[in-house]
Amino acid sequence: MDQMRTLAVDIGGTGLKLALIDSDGKMLGERVRVPTPQKPVSPQILVDALKNAAAQLSSGFDRVSCGFPGAVRNGRVLTAPNLGTELWAGFDLQGALGKLWDKPVRVMNDADVLGFGVIKGTGVEMMLTLGTGAGTAIYDNGRIVPHLELSHHPIHGKSDYDRYIGRDALKKKGRKAWNKRVERVIEILRTVVNFDHLYLGGGNAKYVDFELPGDVSIVTNNDGLAGGIALWGAEETAGANAAAAAAKAKRGGAEAKRQTAPVAVTPAG
Repeated sequence: MDQMRTLAVDIGGTGLKLALIDSDGKMLGERVRVPTPQKPVSPQILVDALKNAAAQLSSGFDRVSCGFPGAVRNGRVLTAPNLGTELWAGFDLQGALGKLWDKPVRVMNDADVLGFGVIKGTGVEMMLTLGTGAGTAIYDNGRIVPHLELSHHPIHGKSDYDRYIGRDALKKKGRKAWNKRVERVIEILRTVVNFDHLYLGGGNAKYVDFELPGDVSIVTNNDGLAGGIALWGAEETAGANAAAAAAKAKRGGAEAKRQTAPVAVTPAG
């Protein structure tokens, strides 16, 4: 039987990366990387860029997993700080890509997807991506919690995490000062989240040069390719849980009606 081929798409602030992966999360052929169109990027321009990039792949695929740099709910974009939120808010990216390729598509925040590929599924695990901005994802025993845009929470003066440890901060402050900032952020997240393990990923994670605590480790984008597979499992589990909860609520409602229904009393003759 042929293995399911998944197209893993990573939409970044500076680059669009696409790779074909098999059912075990292993890459098939070479990865394709093209520059992200210049900001502000409209949805149609980005979708066209992904179409052209996918045409460079060596073979076809059966489904698509897409990581997006912003808040996403049910495949619909809520925020897109590095692309232009005013253009993206409310856009159904999942539907647009499904129409483009005529394949099943799942879209989630990029840090969420990367984390799915590296977490162990035990305790509270956190993903922090260091790239154009900063991305975060939190998991509880392998299940993702509702996405929090921690990267836009103020951390120093008027700077949020994006500005404090993002790409521009690395260029402006230099590696030494930037590493001190990353080290400070790790300790803040430790206090706020109480993680059991923190993973550092993203294109700039390779510039981290201080000694990491035992509960913090660096992962690569290739390590996270399996997230494109795990994403589908998470979606299916969530759907099954929602269906089970709805069925339970329906049974509970029926039981409540039976308990509160008036009881007919036959008068004594």
